Amino acid sequence: MSKILILNGHQPYPFSEGSLNAAFAAHAQKLLEDAGNEVRVTKVTEGYDVEQEVANHIWADTVIMQFPINWMGVPWSFKKYMDEVYTAGMDGRLCAGDGRSTDAPKANYGMGGTLNDTTYMLSVTFNAPKEAFNNPDEPFFQGASVDDLLLPVHLNARFFAMTALPTFAAFDVMKNPEIESDLARFEAHLKDVFTPTATAAAA
Repeated sequence: MSKILILNGHQPYPFSEGSLNAAFAAHAQKLLEDAGNEVRVTKVTEGYDVEQEVANHIWADTVIMQFPINWMGVPWSFKKYMDEVYTAGMDGRLCAGDGRSTDAPKANYGMGGTLNDTTYMLSVTFNAPKEAFNNPDEPFFQGASVDDLLLPVHLNARFFAMTALPTFAAFDVMKNPEIESDLARFEAHLKDVFTPTATAAAA
């Protein structure tokens, strides 16, 4: 049994109320609980206690971050959550400084994390189609991958020494949604990622 923290980082907008990200978070919770895991869920826009969220990160074996891509990054309310929770955890609970020492003040920046036994998974939704990525002929992303775009989020997690699990993405969710297919892919992704063999290998 694993302890899993799900963060629903959706920010409601008039054109996007958040039902899809809520569905992914709920689907993950049910599937993982049915498999015998202990799951905690935080919906960022409903409010949170900073100290409890720091404790949740320490408690978790895996953190799932579920959010839509807004202006090429996380929604502002999820960024605020990160600013508040992660800053509070820099007192030694999530990281012990930034990894540098007085003996080597220019080396090992970002290597002070304390969550060495924690994995994380990003699950994101895009208005962009899948074909916009990994294709150097597409003029906007110019061959970049989803994980290239999400590098700042990956670096945040790496700062606390968390280890990445494979990212999940649902594409074109506003103009050409394929919700049933996306949920089926998501379920398969979770089953693949959270098998004991896959989790052990990632750790």
